[in-house]
Amino acid sequence: MAHAFSFDSLNHAQREAVGALDGPVLILAGAGTGKTRTVTCRIAHMLEKGIPAKNILAVTFTNKGAAEMRERISGMVSKKAAEEMTVCTFHSLCVRILRGGIDKLGYKKNFAIFSGSDQTGLMKQLIIRQGGADEKIKPEAVLAEISKAKNQGIDPGEVENEFFASLGRAYQNELRAQNVVDFDDLLVLAERLLREHTDIREMFRQQFKRVTVDEFQDTNSLQMQLLQQLVGAPYHVCVVGDDDQSIYGWRGAEVANILQFERFFPNPRIIRLEENYRSTLAVIHTANSLIRHNHGRRDKVLRATKHGGQPVRIVAMPGDEEEAEFIAEEMLAEKGTTKCEWENFAILFRTNGQSRKLEEALRERKIPYRMVGAQSFYDRKEVRDVLAYCQVLAAPEQDVSLLRILNTPNRGIGQTTAVLATDWSRYNNQSVWEALCDPAFTDGMGPKARAAIEDFVAKIGSAKARIDIARENPGDVVKSMLDGMDYIPWMERGCKTDQERQQRGEGIAEVIDQLRKYAEKGKSLQAFLDNSALASDRDDDDIEKKQGATLITLHASKGLEFPIVYLVGLEEGILPHKRSILEGTRDEERRLLYVGITRAREQLTMTYCAYRTKWGERTHCQSSSFITELSDEHLIHTTYDDILGAEASQEELGNFFGGLKGLLGD
Repeated sequence: MAHAFSFDSLNHAQREAVGALDGPVLILAGAGTGKTRTVTCRIAHMLEKGIPAKNILAVTFTNKGAAEMRERISGMVSKKAAEEMTVCTFHSLCVRILRGGIDKLGYKKNFAIFSGSDQTGLMKQLIIRQGGADEKIKPEAVLAEISKAKNQGIDPGEVENEFFASLGRAYQNELRAQNVVDFDDLLVLAERLLREHTDIREMFRQQFKRVTVDEFQDTNSLQMQLLQQLVGAPYHVCVVGDDDQSIYGWRGAEVANILQFERFFPNPRIIRLEENYRSTLAVIHTANSLIRHNHGRRDKVLRATKHGGQPVRIVAMPGDEEEAEFIAEEMLAEKGTTKCEWENFAILFRTNGQSRKLEEALRERKIPYRMVGAQSFYDRKEVRDVLAYCQVLAAPEQDVSLLRILNTPNRGIGQTTAVLATDWSRYNNQSVWEALCDPAFTDGMGPKARAAIEDFVAKIGSAKARIDIARENPGDVVKSMLDGMDYIPWMERGCKTDQERQQRGEGIAEVIDQLRKYAEKGKSLQAFLDNSALASDRDDDDIEKKQGATLITLHASKGLEFPIVYLVGLEEGILPHKRSILEGTRDEERRLLYVGITRAREQLTMTYCAYRTKWGERTHCQSSSFITELSDEHLIHTTYDDILGAEASQEELGNFFGGLKGLLGD
């Protein structure tokens, strides 16, 4: 095979990383240092050295990251090799491990995966059942506590809050009874399966002899344990990341994994990528001056390869109205002068509440913008309905999906019947589906309800037979089943606008189309559902698909870059966030600001306000303590009034000369 990449195109450190194929390797890749390129070249190099593609595993955190890496690799290697290697997220790797042996842990192999909305639905039921509805307990709060426990290796039934613990136990029992797992279980169970069953562990170690993990600073302790089960001696594992960009501590990420990598894998080679190809010297110098205030970090200093450029500005604003208007006006002026695209601009903020004023200012000036962090495709009602129908056809014994569509659209099986069926199924140790099929249950119903249940069971049964026995394409079966139930007209009646009708119709069509294509590739309905469940967790705010300036939280901006960046709200209590001041996690907030600064390619403006309006009240703000940590060498401190004053005097000067010209005659 010809060289898919040339060593000459890499810098010294990148070359070293691409060449280091054996043993544990830690690549510390600073912001903008060509990390993805280095990782993909390293994988292409493995193939050149005769390592079989089927033995290569690359794990990333997001589906988007996995897709990008897959695309980059397939541009470098043969189609066959690209198809044989495994590039996936942690969660989809765990599904693969569990499909092969979850029966050893007491589950059936056809388990289903619960997405976030399924979990919330189940937890709501459990809170009501356990008498917690009056106490205003939020299902999300309980689920967050359960998730945290699972990731720390604690049994959800053992959490401190006694009521939460009882809900945790009920929740796990319910999942087991329905043969479903949630996202955290995927990791917990896969790690346990590998740890407790030598044969399965050896099988995966034989398959994945070369493991690469991207964004390693985002791993938690459970993912680290999974990695240790997966990688045995001689430890051909390569992890890539940057401890300075570890900003997901609130989600359980452990920066210690990268700081103490030697504890997990012996004598690793440590390679630092420090040449930044993204930002100007002013931006890089400012970022370095900030991050060196963090203690216990891996030592590295970014070096700018782009010289020149404008200094970084810090602008003091009177209030958040002026902040928003100033930015919008400046964007208009910049666009007018340089004719650049709106996509060149990004406004970064720490909390969602800061975006409203900014949005208003952009809308008033008709500046197109895209908000990153809007509702995901998989959270939409119609999409969840269709997926629930698919889940019932794949495995009717999963109660949550069945209960979701039992009376969707209305078919005379109301809430009362659903509760009776649920109670009956629990009492008789069956699934709700088995209860609905059981004459002993349906005979106790009134004639109307009984007829409705029998009709429903028959429709599901016949659709299931068309898929399982007649081997029809599940996409066609689901479509004709929904048509037969008048699902679309029913759903359209609930829409308020034509646009909503159209959007929901397209959502349904898209799911059915995806399913059809999946089946045409010979993949099962359950595989399609796995893929959808894993995709529902994705960062589906695919920014490339939308036009306009970008409004984005600092957390969501990681991995992106923009020519012109405004970073707003550098105030004590916002950045650093007041919670971090209480919890002593200022280091993480400093890393968050560092991530924000290093998104800027050419121009960076940071702002803070003297006043902000919160809940209709003007509150006084204090500038962020981080500002004092920045080196002044490439920095300009200025104020809103100074800039407007300077612009006014320029204008006056222009008017004066214009007037003079008029007097003298051109």
